[in-house]
Amino acid sequence: MSRPAHSSAAPAAPSPHRLHEDAAALVIGVTMVSLGLVLYGEARLVTSGLAGLALLLGYATPLNSGTLLFTLNIPFLLYGLRRMGWRVLARTVVAIAGIALLTRFSPVVLGIAHLSPPYAALMGGILMGMGALALVRHRTGLGGISLVAMDLQERRGWRAGYVQLVFDLLVMFSALFVLDLGQVGLSLFGAVVLNLVLALNHKPGRYLGVS
Repeated sequence: MSRPAHSSAAPAAPSPHRLHEDAAALVIGVTMVSLGLVLYGEARLVTSGLAGLALLLGYATPLNSGTLLFTLNIPFLLYGLRRMGWRVLARTVVAIAGIALLTRFSPVVLGIAHLSPPYAALMGGILMGMGALALVRHRTGLGGISLVAMDLQERRGWRAGYVQLVFDLLVMFSALFVLDLGQVGLSLFGAVVLNLVLALNHKPGRYLGVS
């Protein structure tokens, strides 16, 4: 009895995204990330990256976290221009500006009478993770310290993941001076949820679309 032949077909070539697909992913990703940040803001939680720093500064000062998010990203975007190129940079700027605007003006369209902090940590982490996933699959980033981390990895051999981790730990440590231990603990839980969403869904070769 002969054995079935193994398939030797070559893997499918990456399918280019169309303009409307990139636009739809941008709208979906921006909306999900901004809603996650709104939930975190209502529950007084922080997340990783510059978004977490913007939230933290928003709690400690009269400044709006959405405005802070865009302002903090400006030097990092300029720093990462040579890495991203103009097309990716343009999409990233639009994404960050959209998130900043939606976060800034969310009270106009969304009122939350009651919000459980554990629910905010879980759902906010899921929303931000899925939103970031939609953006990164269409070659749209969220700027921030990750640009510097990747550059340091190439030029000096520093592991990008470790650089990002150190920055995130500094944000969480700083949160101890502004938030209580329960809020910091829930923030850490939310960060784990966010990164699990990305780790489980963003793997090499799993998604073949390109922008």
